[in-house]
Amino acid sequence: MSIPSFQKWMAPLLRRLSDNEGHRIADLYDELADDLQLSDADRGELLPSGASPTWKSRIGWARTYLKKAGLLEQPARGLLRLTAEGAKVLSERGDAIDVAFLRTIPMFLTWHEAGRRGNSSESDVDDRIESAESPEDTLERVSRRLNADLAQELLERIKSAPPSFFEKLVVDLMLKMGYGGSRADAGRTLGKTGDGGVDGVIDEDRLGLDVIYLQAKRWEGVVGRPVVQTFVGSLAGMRANKGVLITTSAFTAEARAYVQQIGAKVVLIDGEMLGKLMIQYGLAVTTVATYEVKRVDSDYFDE
Repeated sequence: MSIPSFQKWMAPLLRRLSDNEGHRIADLYDELADDLQLSDADRGELLPSGASPTWKSRIGWARTYLKKAGLLEQPARGLLRLTAEGAKVLSERGDAIDVAFLRTIPMFLTWHEAGRRGNSSESDVDDRIESAESPEDTLERVSRRLNADLAQELLERIKSAPPSFFEKLVVDLMLKMGYGGSRADAGRTLGKTGDGGVDGVIDEDRLGLDVIYLQAKRWEGVVGRPVVQTFVGSLAGMRANKGVLITTSAFTAEARAYVQQIGAKVVLIDGEMLGKLMIQYGLAVTTVATYEVKRVDSDYFDE
């Protein structure tokens, strides 16, 4: 199942507090995850930034919104408790608690509108999207969209560049990822094939204790299983049991299934992943702006 949006946690959170007792925030996370039947995979999913589990982030924003609406309070450090107004809303509305409803509460509306006025273009935001996402979800969504567009632009530039550029790019990427030692070492190990790609072995570590067979070409069509089988057959001749096959196009489902069945460790990198890796490791891209998202350090207040 997909992880519920932050709004979907609002009513379950209020229900957990409906005994009017103070509940430890740390305990509520797991209790709510059980209530909404999150799988182990759901609980292990991180925000794209890797900063925290997605589900915990969404519970955190649900708590913030409900607190700003006066439906719950924090009577002591690390504790949450339902307010009288929260009990009334839960009794009257049940699961029908979302941002649209919270905006009918004056104290919440004042806070929410103040935050939206922080951006002069906020009035152009699609309210259906804005109300369905937490602010952190919005940042992550916009970041994913920008990176997807950037990766596509990188791939288009690679395809239109001369073959020698692609050969250099592949070596540079492997070095950025920590393989091959120095550029001189990688240049000696990775021989040019003369057909718009590189073919050879590269050190997995700086001491050369293990090697990886690498093949990278700008194939025009999708790469099928026969190409991958030929690549795997070349591993033994290159004294390697690990391989990386890179293409600017895509791999068929049969090709991907094949590498899961063999003994050798083979990684397939298609054009989409190539663009993502270039962004991740800062190759051929430059940072335009950096935004830091900070949260309260609870440990500081618990000391």
